[in-house]
Formats: sequence, structure tokens, C-alpha cells
Amino acid sequence: MLRIGLSGGIGSGKSTASQRFSDLGAILIDADQLAREVVAVGSDGLAAISTRFGEQVLEEDGALNRAALGSLVFSDRQARRDLEEITHPRIAARTAELLEAAPDEAIIVHDVPLLVEKHYGPGYHLVVVVGADEETRVKRLRQTRGMTEADARSRIAAQATDEQRRAAADVWLRNDGPKDELLAAVDDLWESRLVPFEENVRAGTRSRRPEQLTLAEPDPTWPAQAARVAERLRLAFGELALTVDHVGSTAVPGLIAKDVIDLQVGVRSLTDADDGTLLARLAAAGFPRSEAVAHDSSKDGVPWPKRFHGSCDPGRPAHVHVREVGSPGWRWALMFRDWMRAVPEAREEYAAEKRRIAAGGATVGEYADAKEPWFDAVHARVEEWVRVSGWEPASG
Repeated sequence: MLRIGLSGGIGSGKSTASQRFSDLGAILIDADQLAREVVAVGSDGLAAISTRFGEQVLEEDGALNRAALGSLVFSDRQARRDLEEITHPRIAARTAELLEAAPDEAIIVHDVPLLVEKHYGPGYHLVVVVGADEETRVKRLRQTRGMTEADARSRIAAQATDEQRRAAADVWLRNDGPKDELLAAVDDLWESRLVPFEENVRAGTRSRRPEQLTLAEPDPTWPAQAARVAERLRLAFGELALTVDHVGSTAVPGLIAKDVIDLQVGVRSLTDADDGTLLARLAAAGFPRSEAVAHDSSKDGVPWPKRFHGSCDPGRPAHVHVREVGSPGWRWALMFRDWMRAVPEAREEYAAEKRRIAAGGATVGEYADAKEPWFDAVHARVEEWVRVSGWEPASG
């Protein structure tokens, strides 16, 4: 099962995208619809609201008078909290019921207007945000909902900013043009990423780049992409993750790299990392274990053990290296990254070595092996930099 979080600001066209996902075969869970369902006439949710706020919030036919309720909670923080304590658990319970009833091969699209504001993103395999500039949204709100310009801008200002939404979005669907362009973008996302992503999660298969090596120029969005993956790992590992760090070349600004995000999860013991419940949780979250990689090449003649997981997302390959906190492999990954960040000459030397190996037509596997002699050669320099700088690993 693949869980997609869908969001977007008012007037962005999110509803158009959600309907298209549904047409393509997704199971759509609409948070707004569930919010209405749990306070429908005859529901215990409506009864609880009536008890808390009085019959003044009911219509003559017993239905909820949303305008009257809104006027009570809009400027009263405690009243708003009381309302949320009534509705949110019921919405969550109904959502859980729908997820439980979905088949294993389902792609769930959860339409959540406040996904960004409530920081729900780490709970999904992928977050998709529909975005449009403010002028486009104001125009739509005036045309389709009859709002005044002032009302439209006020509603937009009360929501998350585009900057906040972009930080949360794994996929940004721009919707400033014709409707057909948005629909085509949804179709492409569905076929090229979501369908294979779901198949990978169900099969426990990690995504891979082609074996032919390609080095990418530095991408300034790599750290933000890594941060979103790291949050999903923190959620899946729970208290077992003592540290989660972005490591490897994509963690070094200005350095060329394979377009694969490397993350290091530090645990107290690799025995914790082998816990069956954890492995099942990681697989369900889209990070299955790979038994093919069991250790790092060491610098002291003794293999450095670790556990290795890969992301199922074909649009964002990621490698997850699980090591014991304080172990030589854990320390090396952090100090080498920080040496690269701190010493431009070392970064340039490493980039040149990468290009030299790539120019020889190496495959991805050959590339990894071919770099080991260079790592061995610079190990003493890294340790000397650690000694002189007083470097210590930062808390991840």
C-alpha cells in the first residue's frame, strides 16, 4: 500500500488533482469530507458539539450551523481546541477504518488541506502539493466562489506560505496554466512514479539508478530532499534512532555526486536494528532491508559492520546506512563529510577523482570499489584535520 499526502492552498486547484487521482484508480480519502461526516445529523460528534457549545450551533432541522459554530471558535482559542478535541479523534478513527479496508495494492491519496500546517508529511510515503501564484489564486476565488479580493487575500494569508509548502513537498504540481496541463502532470506522476513506487513497497524492492554511472552537478535541493527522507526514517525508527544524518556527497555543497541521497541512522546496537517489528515498519514505510550490504570497507583492517536499507521511491533513490553510534564507520561517515565541507582543496581533489573514474566508463558498482584506494590514501589527512580542528560529531 502506498500512502500519498495531497495538499495545496485555497484556490490552487487541489480538488482538480484529487479527482484526477481518483479517476486513475487511487482510493481518495478527503479530510474535509470526513470532517463533515463525523458531525452529520445523528452522529455522536454532533451530539458532543451540541453539548459543548449549545443548541445555538444547530439548524432548525438539527444539522450543524457551521457559520454559528465558526463565529464562536474563530477568536476563542480554547473553544477551538475543544472543537478539535471532539472532531480530530473521530476523523482519525474514520481515516484508520478506510485505510484498514483498503487492499494491499492500493494507492491511497489523502487530501488534507492542513497537511503542511499540522506537519503530517513524515507519515506519508510521498507528499504532493498543488501550487499556483497568489494572483492566479485570487482570480479563481473571485470567479468560482464569489469572494472579494480582500477576502481572498485574507484567506490565502491565513494559510501556510508557498515557501513552507515547498519545504514539505516531494512533488510540486504547478497549476498556473490551463486545467489540461495539471491533469497531464498528474497522469505522468501516476504512471512514472506512483505505480512503480507502490509495486516496490509491496514487493520489498528498493529503487535503483541505472548501472551505467552518471555524475550529477550539485543540486541545491539535495539537503531539503534528505531532510524529508530523514523525517520519515525518524518516524519509522522511533526511539531506536539516536541520530539521523545526511551524509555522502549530496551532503556536501558544491560537490558532484550520483543523484542518490545517503543517510546514516545511528543506533545503540545493531541488535536493535535487527528487530523484526522495526524491519516490518521500515518495509511498510518504503525502506526495505538489503542483505547484500553488511559492512563498510574499513581503515583498520577489520570490516565495519552496518545494516543497509534502500528507498522504494523511483523518483528519489536513497541509501540508509544503519551503524552503531560511536563506531568507526559511524564516525568516518560524519568526519569525512565535514572535512569535505570545510576544506575546499579536498573537495576539489575528490571531485577530480570522481571524474577520473567516471571517464573510464565504470559502472556504479565499479565506481564504489574504485574510490576505496583514494579513501585509504586520505584517511591520515582527515584524522589530522580532526586533531587540528578539534572536530567532534554533532548530534544528528
